[in-house]
Amino acid sequence: MRDAVIVEAVRTPVGKGKPNGSLAQVHPVELLSHTLRSLVERTGIDPAVIDPALIDDVIGGTVTQVGEQAVNITRQAVLSAGFPESVPATTVDRQCGSSQQAVHFAAQGVISGAYDMVVACGVESMGRVPMGSSVLPGTDPFGPGVAGRYPEGLVPQGISAELIAAKWSMTRDQLDAFAVSSHLKAAAAWDAGLFDAQVAPLAGATRDECVRPGSTPEILAGLKPAFYDATYAERFPQIEWNITAGNSSPINDGASAVLITSSETAARLGLRPLARLHSFAVTGSDPLLMLTGVIPATEKVLRRASLTLDDIDLFEVNEAFSSVVLAWQQETGADLAKVNVHGGAIAIGHPLGASGTRLTTTLVHALRDRGARYGLQTMCEAGGLANAIIIEAV
Repeated sequence: MRDAVIVEAVRTPVGKGKPNGSLAQVHPVELLSHTLRSLVERTGIDPAVIDPALIDDVIGGTVTQVGEQAVNITRQAVLSAGFPESVPATTVDRQCGSSQQAVHFAAQGVISGAYDMVVACGVESMGRVPMGSSVLPGTDPFGPGVAGRYPEGLVPQGISAELIAAKWSMTRDQLDAFAVSSHLKAAAAWDAGLFDAQVAPLAGATRDECVRPGSTPEILAGLKPAFYDATYAERFPQIEWNITAGNSSPINDGASAVLITSSETAARLGLRPLARLHSFAVTGSDPLLMLTGVIPATEKVLRRASLTLDDIDLFEVNEAFSSVVLAWQQETGADLAKVNVHGGAIAIGHPLGASGTRLTTTLVHALRDRGARYGLQTMCEAGGLANAIIIEAV
């Protein structure tokens, strides 16, 4: 049976998604095309030796596919990167897990024999293309059927994060302490040079812009609730309003990409695999809580892999909010010392469509750096969805 392996993984630094952010002047097509060029260069694909036209497809993830991120942005990035015109591309949307879904599709294509070599990638310039801007004013993206099924109405993600914190009895101190640990781990990873091999500097940006090495619980304790709303407070009296900008992921710009092929193709082309894509799972969950799908997704992917939680050396659980990761930990019993060991999205950032392959990039390199074998990555997604994948270092 064919397998699927990652032979290179790279990302941009993650910038603040604001007009003064380090990547604010970079068009999102150029964010992704820079990453694609860097991926090929770091893989060592020399056109004189290996024809880039051997890339069967480029599958990209982007959430807000409008404006500068419209018209199949992945195809535009492939052309901008200088790839042969014969290399196709498509853009997918599974909300925050879009580029992780791109990894799933790419690997499954290789395993099935539909592809020999494929790129999975993602991009989001949240400063230039604001989150939610794909919903036109006065329009309803849900329709009457969803409204009829959930007559009281669905809620924004920040309210879901508050509901999760309430359901799992999390205190403000717990949420803030987790956020501080994310910043400290990310800062330590940067200082130790652990991100150097995976980050392709761009536009003068060399490091993730939102990492705050001086973050403390006392600083975060001074922040006000980010999502307080009187209507929701009346509807959900159990909410204690503990979610703040400090224990949530920020708004960001960035791109990331991984090159996937089979072991056989890698050997034939002289490419060195970094990891094998072992098992995959996707799940749906309660769209009101919305962000808890990582719990059943983890159970499902472990079952498919015939592995247990104890077999996993490292976890990457996307830090959309502290409450998401802490609820996942309470339900799974995972050792937090193995989770997001180089920091997570609260510190590094969460450029929506880029985050899936950013996590994969971080996980692949962390497994190699630590001499570990199995890594599990999972992401919550808007609408009550989640991806999970298990990666095995080789």
